[in-house]
Amino acid sequence: MLMDNELAEYQYPDCGNRSRRLLIGGEWVNSHDGKTFRVFNPATGAAWSEVADAGREDASAAIVAASSAQPSWAALPFTQRAILLNRVADVLERRKEEFVAALTAECGGWVRKSLFEIGYTPTVYRAAAAEAYTPIGETLPSDHNKVSIVERSPLGVVSVISPWNVPLLLSSRGIAVALAVGNTVVLKPSEETPVTGGLMLAEVFEEAGFPPGVLNVVTCSRDRVAEVGDEMVVNPLVKAISFTGSTAVGKSIAAAAGGLLKKACVELGGKDSLIVLDDADLDRAVGAARFGAFFHQGQICMSAEKIIVDKKLADPFLDKFIAATKELNVGDPTMMDNQIGPIINEKQVRSVDKRLSTAIEQGVTLEYGGKRDGLFFEPTVITGVTPDMEIFHEEVFGPVANIMFADGENEAISLANNCKYGLSASVITQNEERGLRVARQIESGMAHVNDTTIYDEPTIPFGGVKNSGMGRHGGRWSVETFTQTRWLTVERGGRKTPF
Repeated sequence: MLMDNELAEYQYPDCGNRSRRLLIGGEWVNSHDGKTFRVFNPATGAAWSEVADAGREDASAAIVAASSAQPSWAALPFTQRAILLNRVADVLERRKEEFVAALTAECGGWVRKSLFEIGYTPTVYRAAAAEAYTPIGETLPSDHNKVSIVERSPLGVVSVISPWNVPLLLSSRGIAVALAVGNTVVLKPSEETPVTGGLMLAEVFEEAGFPPGVLNVVTCSRDRVAEVGDEMVVNPLVKAISFTGSTAVGKSIAAAAGGLLKKACVELGGKDSLIVLDDADLDRAVGAARFGAFFHQGQICMSAEKIIVDKKLADPFLDKFIAATKELNVGDPTMMDNQIGPIINEKQVRSVDKRLSTAIEQGVTLEYGGKRDGLFFEPTVITGVTPDMEIFHEEVFGPVANIMFADGENEAISLANNCKYGLSASVITQNEERGLRVARQIESGMAHVNDTTIYDEPTIPFGGVKNSGMGRHGGRWSVETFTQTRWLTVERGGRKTPF
């Protein structure tokens, strides 16, 4: 196992240098027409891997395979499902070095972010294994002395569509509990990260000894994502959809699922606020804000996109924050000293650049940064954003720290809630009671006192309100998401009928 101080000199294995095929029904197969597409390392621009380019026919075949495997998987004793999920965690831990290399290369994320992701993900499977043991039913009283039982049963086939920013973790979050409670899964990882988000995970499941068809993985290029995604929603064998990604796509999926009376758990965008109250410890506030704004180049749905500081602390906070930002290095993400790696692709870096340029044209002050070199974008600090500007309301999804100043906590809460999103939030204060009171007034699915906006645990209800999504992942809330409630009775002769 590598220590942090060894990673700077470590020669990363090339985990993407072999052809990658689809996993359908326990078999590694090419796409139906043999098409493939290339995956690029955003830090170097070099082709990193070549993977199968699935179409609708392949997605349909994967769904059929999952449906065929589901009855026997659901019938397997819950203890056996838990054992297999724990084996997945074991394999992930054994393959840590390989995943660190692959995540850093495919995602362009800082090596420490890759270490976090492979360190956290096994806990998702261990927590899911524990949920297999959780009571999922109850006995109710009956007027007629019936045995009256309420239980939760698996839905069947669950489609999981995962994003590129934290691919291994977010694919795992979508599939782990769904499998624990007896569903089977078809996973479509992002076209930007099909290897770490899907195909390497499929290898792990195979090594852990999962039965064929329980997890199926289809990868596709951007050209085919619409047809594959559509099949994974509308196919009648699919009973639920788990989606993490953009608000526009998530709304479309949720609307389609609703029309088909299917469950949909969608975790979408955010415009998360970090509020610094007038009694905050400045060093704590700056540390939380810097991490929240710049971790993984700001490409996280929980990133602190609004840093709202009490006016009493305006000058000292801004001075300290800019100084702390200048300490961050941009460059090769495999090097421990480079905290800021590349944006995922050219389309996204142009979006960040355009949103910043528009804000400056509208009167925003560029305090630091603002330049880019290819896909590498400097950590950037801006002030002067007002509610009539686009950047106040829309996600940047890049390393841009937007610092605003509020006249007291009421204005800070108002600025935070003036938003169509509501995923995460945080409040920095030396008074915990005050912090909780403010946090409860913020319209978000999650809020933290004296921490950054980026925080998660595998057993908590993760999700947002407003345009940040609906449904929850994590712990017993995932059990509710991926099961259906059924009522069963046994008549013991006490009920009289009219006939």
